[in-house]
Amino acid sequence: MITVAKTGIDRTVAPKIIDAVDLNLQLKPYRKYILKNGVEVFAIDAGAEDVMMVEWVHYAGNLYEEKNFVASATNFMLKNGTSTKTAFQINEHFEYFGAYLNRTAYNETSAITLHTLTKHVGELLPVVREMLTESIFPEEELNTFKKIMQQRLSVNLLKCDFVAQRLIDAYLYGEQHPYGRLSRFEDYESLTREQLAEFYKQYYLQGKFLIFVAGKLPENLEELLNKNFGDLSNKRPEGKNFLVRPAPEMKQRITNDPNGVQGAIRIARHFPNRHHPDFLKVQVLNSLFGGFFGSRLMANIREDKGYTYGIHSYIQNHIQQTAWMVSTEAGRDVCEPAIKEVYHEMKTLREELVDEEELLLVRNYMMGSILGDLDGPFQVIARWKNIILNELDESYFYNSINTIKTITAEELKQLAEKYLQPEQFYELVVV
Repeated sequence: MITVAKTGIDRTVAPKIIDAVDLNLQLKPYRKYILKNGVEVFAIDAGAEDVMMVEWVHYAGNLYEEKNFVASATNFMLKNGTSTKTAFQINEHFEYFGAYLNRTAYNETSAITLHTLTKHVGELLPVVREMLTESIFPEEELNTFKKIMQQRLSVNLLKCDFVAQRLIDAYLYGEQHPYGRLSRFEDYESLTREQLAEFYKQYYLQGKFLIFVAGKLPENLEELLNKNFGDLSNKRPEGKNFLVRPAPEMKQRITNDPNGVQGAIRIARHFPNRHHPDFLKVQVLNSLFGGFFGSRLMANIREDKGYTYGIHSYIQNHIQQTAWMVSTEAGRDVCEPAIKEVYHEMKTLREELVDEEELLLVRNYMMGSILGDLDGPFQVIARWKNIILNELDESYFYNSINTIKTITAEELKQLAEKYLQPEQFYELVVV
């Protein structure tokens, strides 16, 4: 005899399969509150486990530095000694509580990210405050940092993929632009403690920051944040705009290792940022072109031709200017044929309408990716952070969903005609 569970669900009937494109995705709203000094806090209170994340985002990226690497060095060394604690003592404190503290410097911003058990956050915030107010940048720690970075650079410069990425950025934006600056040994060697201390004073002690928190949050979190950070500076530094000075030669071939058997390929063009009306639609076109494993570039250059293990295209995650990039590594002898096939796929997208089956595949992939990005409070606050730092609002998220669901084959063809023109792309091969 067949029985139905008390839940009312008939287990004898298979559930209806729903395409990801038909899902009604919602972005969980954040709670926002303001500390006593006007610092904005964005919070997602969710999750089943007693863990949480706190991230302090300062307007202290390399956009603001006068000398190369000062911003990243300052950010890295926040954990390397304060007026009362050595680097060892700071690390030991976080490890004792099973917490993880990371520092990262970006182009426009820098971040300190803390992951911890919720019950320990009150023990950890005072030490983060000390890092933000009393870092001293010990000379010995700075010398160690410089040696590590120089050694890392010497290893990376042997890799054609690393060389290609730094050169294509320099070609696109110019070496004087924050997005295109090249790392050099002498830049690390000439870093001084005084330079770091001055940058720290101007952009941390006297700068502006935002706080993002997510996870299972304690009831007294606002009180804890006010106590530790509610009296710090909250003055945003004056914005800086840099002119893009691209290289005049749009096709470059570089020999990095005469005996190398592999080459790194970059094909890139300038592209508007997230505020441009074409941006969301081009995200769909990019997915179709080279944005996932089932894309045109993968099907042709990996699956059919076998030139590479993987090839992908993407829009760079920059705030001011940005670029559309195709990236891959291929055998030295097939780099040129691979480039020819990239342009062939551009031509096909310009001249032929994508069929509905393939477009549905792209829609489902993109919706599924967004669904995955919303799986948990840390992922949700990361999406909100991207929206907030780009000075957008939640309509950007829902416009993105609507674009994925409604964009037509004709619109994609028009966008390809506008943006996928080979003469607009920089082309670089490093072997």
